[in-house]
Amino acid sequence: MKIIVPMAGRGSRLRPHTLTIPKPLIPVAGKPIVHRLVTEITEILDEKVDEIAFILGDPAFFGDDVVESLEELANSLGAKPTIYRQLDPKGTGHAIMCAEESLEGPAVIAYADTLIKADFNLDKEADSVIWTKKVENPEAYGVVNLNDKEEITELVEKPTEFVSDQAVIGIYYFKDVAVLKQELQYVLDNNIIHGGEYQINDGIKRMMAEGKVFKTGTVDEWMDCGNKEVTVATNKKMLGFIAETNERLISEKHTNTNSEIIEPCFIGEDVVIKNSTVGPYASIGKGTIIEDSTVKNSIIQTHTVVKNAILDNAMIGNHATFNGKFTNVSIGDYSALE
Repeated sequence: MKIIVPMAGRGSRLRPHTLTIPKPLIPVAGKPIVHRLVTEITEILDEKVDEIAFILGDPAFFGDDVVESLEELANSLGAKPTIYRQLDPKGTGHAIMCAEESLEGPAVIAYADTLIKADFNLDKEADSVIWTKKVENPEAYGVVNLNDKEEITELVEKPTEFVSDQAVIGIYYFKDVAVLKQELQYVLDNNIIHGGEYQINDGIKRMMAEGKVFKTGTVDEWMDCGNKEVTVATNKKMLGFIAETNERLISEKHTNTNSEIIEPCFIGEDVVIKNSTVGPYASIGKGTIIEDSTVKNSIIQTHTVVKNAILDNAMIGNHATFNGKFTNVSIGDYSALE
């Protein structure tokens, strides 16, 4: 089994935090988004993953530190890491084809901009499984149309009339991903473009037209990380989920002076908390200092200094300085607000 992770986008909706860090490496509950996503997928698959292929953008932005982080992730899961590049952003289908050498055999393709929680048995007899989430407003999403055998017969983007309430979340299983490769090659060769880009859906639709069987795999939770507001909300949800497991959230290597930590929280190594209240639902990255402050429902990344603050629904980057009585803030890396 392989996992293919297209992640070449710049994450413009999450700026300023993605001006210096690719969105999939933004931490949620103390771990990068892509780390949590890939780990969750391997647990659902319940079989050995031999290779994890990451499709990155320009090396000037997705540099050696990004590659090293992803290689460590794959190795920690017992898989071979492979790095590909999409230097020209031509769409989801084009991104997948940038990993052409890895497109053989059973594979999961997962776009690294959301997090999931799921517990279902993957139907490996189907030619493909499209992972979905039941939503209350299907007109806002791409949804699947099902026949009486619960097979997917159509993909419908933002339907004006009810088709189904199963929204496509951007994770797919292919019994043999080489079939998708063949169809996407046809899409590229014949310049089939939607929205100015080559789309994975055009390859999938060609597979459906040839009679391939598509089923759904429905996730319990689908958590977005598209902008600051929803990323903070996802951090809160994820901390709640993790609190019910054995995963350690609070490092033993932090310093607490006259302070209260209200769980669930993530507290990284070498964090210093003085005369403050942290939590609930706060994630504090390695080496950060919190002093004379109240911080809840917020993400503060590494090596940042926060003083005299009352923070709620805030997101602060790495190596930043914040001193003041603002509340709902979004500050990028290496910024100062004093």
